[in-house]
Amino acid sequence: MNSPRSEAADAEAHLSRGAVDCLPGGELARKLALARHEGRPLRVKLGIDPTAPDIHLGHTVVLQRLRDFQDAGHTVVLIIGDYTARVGDPSGRSATRPVLAPEEIDRNAQTFQDQAFTIIDRDRVEVRRNGEWLDMGADDLFRLVRTTTVAKILERDDFANRYAAHEPISILELLYPLLQAYDSVAIRADVELGGTDQKFNLLLGRDIQRAYGQPEQAVMTMPILPGIDGVRKMSKSLGNHIAVTDPADEMFGKTLRLPDEAMPTWFELLLREPAPADTPARDAKRALARALVTRFHGAAAAAAAEAHFDRLHVERRAPDDVEESAFGAEDGAVHMPALLADTFGISRSEARRLLQQGGVRLNGDALGPGDQDLAPERLDGAVLQIGKRRFRRMRRSGRA
Repeated sequence: MNSPRSEAADAEAHLSRGAVDCLPGGELARKLALARHEGRPLRVKLGIDPTAPDIHLGHTVVLQRLRDFQDAGHTVVLIIGDYTARVGDPSGRSATRPVLAPEEIDRNAQTFQDQAFTIIDRDRVEVRRNGEWLDMGADDLFRLVRTTTVAKILERDDFANRYAAHEPISILELLYPLLQAYDSVAIRADVELGGTDQKFNLLLGRDIQRAYGQPEQAVMTMPILPGIDGVRKMSKSLGNHIAVTDPADEMFGKTLRLPDEAMPTWFELLLREPAPADTPARDAKRALARALVTRFHGAAAAAAAEAHFDRLHVERRAPDDVEESAFGAEDGAVHMPALLADTFGISRSEARRLLQQGGVRLNGDALGPGDQDLAPERLDGAVLQIGKRRFRRMRRSGRA
């Protein structure tokens, strides 16, 4: 029979698998053993600022770890940073974040919370907004800012780099780590989770808890998922993200754009399994795309998304639900550069370039530079395509 200390070490190993940091060493096991001895669950905190309305796959890495703590019987506290979002997290930033209106923050917060429940169990989570305690009076704010120094805050890489480059840093930004850290005091966190870019803030939470006479939280940082470019952190602002609410077809197609070298990381962080060995990259990537679509939309949607992708990009057939566009043909032949410009909102010079390069298809057949003018009968009812994703079914004006 295992001793309580051994069982706590095993639980720590299970809950910290794949984490980058679990600090201080052995602290999570100690807290697990103490919680078991006291007959209470740990309070495990994750704070998210609703600066955007949608959760993307990068967020799911840490949310899934939060779910692991739920499944182990611990109390999960999801903090919606409605007040810290007004400041803007400077982590990884080379410039001050734009200020969001309170109404936009509130809308984002509700959407973000609802989407988080696709990962964590809504019936086993304590959802809080840090406006509950950060809307504090001056005396309480003064007490908080006395707990640390400017030198300590400037140890952060992003602040240090901006300071060295003589880039502006607002006093409000300097307050952000303190405000986030105070969240741990307010909810008496035993453990705090975050990405590796949050390590400084999470460790500062320990300092602030100690200053307020509380036991210090354990800190766990999770890897950061690269975006579909395979290089930079997944981010909506960088346009390299996949939202958990993206349509199945879009989620499948975006996943297939992932560079081969990033696939092992995605398999490990999102599916929690190694990329299949001895499998061609094309097939492994399709397996990854199917698994992700199945997770958020179901197996039937995944199969339909793959079939849709093959129809468009392998068989080069039009999708089933093509938007219709009307065209006129008063003078007989239809001038294609003008039609393409009107139908797809591009310039005529761009339309001529696409024709020159074979980038225009009609019912799947490529048009060429000699197809400047076409008979209306050839266009009526046909599917016109530019690029890989833009289709229109053409209908001659006045005809059903």
